[in-house]
Amino acid sequence: MAISSLPIDIGIPAEARQRIATGLGQVLADSTVLYAKTHGFHWNVTGPMFNTLHLMFMDQYTELWTALDGIAERIRALGFPAPYGAQAIAALSTIPEAEGVPEAMAMVRELVAGHEAVARTARGVFALTEEAGDQPTADLLTQRLQIHEKTAWMLRSLLEG
Repeated sequence: MAISSLPIDIGIPAEARQRIATGLGQVLADSTVLYAKTHGFHWNVTGPMFNTLHLMFMDQYTELWTALDGIAERIRALGFPAPYGAQAIAALSTIPEAEGVPEAMAMVRELVAGHEAVARTARGVFALTEEAGDQPTADLLTQRLQIHEKTAWMLRSLLEG
C-alpha cells in the first residue's frame, strides 16, 4: 500500500509503481543478505589468501552498503515503504544465509552465487520498468547488474586453475 499522503503523479500508474516497488523490495532483500554475508566473510576469512580476500570482501560489502540506500530510496520515490528488518528481508530474499564459517574458497563460491542471484532478481524487474516507462528504475537496475555481474566474474576467477 502506498504511504504518501499526497497523490503521486509521475506518469506511472499506481499499480505499476506497486509492482516495481515490490520487485525492488526483492532486489533490496537479496542485496541486504549478500551485504551481511560478505561482511561476515570479511570478518571470518582465514588461510593463505587472507589479506587478498579480506580486502576484496571489504570493498564488496562497502559497495553493497551504499547500494542499499539507493534501492530503498527508489522504492520510496515510487511511493511505497522499503522493506526492512530481519524477518521481512529473510522472507523476500532468494539468498540463503551461510551455515557456520565456510573455508575461504567456499566463501568465494557462496558470494559468486549471491551476486548471480541478485543479478537474476534485478533482471526480473526490467520487464515491469519497460512496460511502465520507468527509466530511473531501469537505470538503477542496469547499474546494479553491471556491478553484480562483474563482481561474480572476479570472484569466479579466483576459483579457476
